Amino acid sequence: MSALLFLSPWMVGFLVFTAWPMIYSAYLSLTDYDVINDPEFIGIENYVAMASDDKLLLALGNTAFFALLQVPLYVVVSLALALLLDRAGRASGFYRTVFFLPKMTPPVAVGVLFLLLFNGSNGIVNGALGWLGIDGPAWTTDPNWVKPGLVFMSLWTVGASVIILLASLRNVPKELYESAQLDGAGFWRQATSVTLPMISPALFFIIVVNTIAALQTFDEAYTAFFGAGNSTYSNDAALFYVIYLFQQAFEFLNMGYASAMAWLLFVVIMAITAVQLIVSRRLVYYEGDR
Repeated sequence: MSALLFLSPWMVGFLVFTAWPMIYSAYLSLTDYDVINDPEFIGIENYVAMASDDKLLLALGNTAFFALLQVPLYVVVSLALALLLDRAGRASGFYRTVFFLPKMTPPVAVGVLFLLLFNGSNGIVNGALGWLGIDGPAWTTDPNWVKPGLVFMSLWTVGASVIILLASLRNVPKELYESAQLDGAGFWRQATSVTLPMISPALFFIIVVNTIAALQTFDEAYTAFFGAGNSTYSNDAALFYVIYLFQQAFEFLNMGYASAMAWLLFVVIMAITAVQLIVSRRLVYYEGDR
C-alpha cells in the first residue's frame, strides 16, 4: 500500500499526460478534425491518404537520410572525444564541463547559429575551409548540402554522450588490458577485443537514444529553414517528418491527419528499436551474462 501511495503521483501523471493523450490521438487519427469544429469520424482515410502524399514521402526520405548519416557520425565523434578525455588525466574534469556546456544551448539558438556558421558567402565554416584551400559549399541554399550541414551542426551537442562513454571507459577493468598486453595484443587488438565489448552497453544506449532523437529532429531545422516565414532557403531539403507533422497540425489545422502521422512515426520508431534490441543480443556484452 505504501508503495502505491508513493507511486501514485507518477501514475496519475502518466495517465493524464501520456496514456490519455496517446489514446485520444489514436481516435483523432480516425477523424477529420480542424480544431475549430467537432471531429468527424472517417475511418482509415487519413492513413490511406498518407500513401499518396508526396510531401510526406519527401519528409520520410529526408529524415531517414539524416538519421543514417547523423547517428554513426555522432557515435564515432563521441567515442573519439571520450577516448581523448580518458587520457587527459586531472584536466579531464575541466574538459568534461567544456564538452557538456554546448548541450545546454537552446535549440532555437543553435538553429540561428547554423545560419551564421554555415553561410555559404561569409560563414565561419567556409572561411576556415578557405584557409585550407577548400572552396566550401553553399550549406544553406544547396539542397545537396543542407542535410549534411545539419548533421555537422548536430555534433555541437555530443557532450552528454561523451560523458556517458567516458564513464564506461573508466569502468573497464585494467586487468583486462594487462592480460591482453601479455598476450601480445597491440592497440587495435585491445580496442576491438577489450574496449569495445566492455563499453558496448553504453554504445548501444547511445545508438538507440540518438536514433530516436534523429527521427524526431525538429527545433534546429525548423528555426533555420522555416521560422519567421523563411522561404528563401532550400526548405524541401530540410523538411523533416516532425516538421511536416507540425505544419499539418498547427499551420494547416489538419489535426486528424497529423495524429495519423504521429502514430506512423511511433510505429516506425518502435520497429527500428525492436530491430536494434534483437541485434544487440549478439553484439552487446553484459558482465552478468553467462
